[in-house]
Amino acid sequence: MKRIAIIAAAALGLAGADTLQASEALAKSGGCLTCHATAAKKVGPSFKDTAAKYKGKPEAEATVLAKLADEKAHPPAKGKPEDVKAVVKWILAM
Repeated sequence: MKRIAIIAAAALGLAGADTLQASEALAKSGGCLTCHATAAKKVGPSFKDTAAKYKGKPEAEATVLAKLADEKAHPPAKGKPEDVKAVVKWILAM
């Protein structure tokens, strides 16, 4: 029984790693990394700074998505809405 639990946990961990890599790839293909970096400020804030700013706020995802949609506050986000949402979740999880 323990063996099954360990295998299941490992599989979930690998799936999570794939999701992280996919989200990073989406950020790169969407042009996010032109102005942002994971840990350092570039033109825009780092993803880690953004995650820290919204940590513990239940409305964080909706707030960031709204800022991305408001073209006065941020250039238009490239990509499908579900891809943009996946990148936002990835950033907020940092």
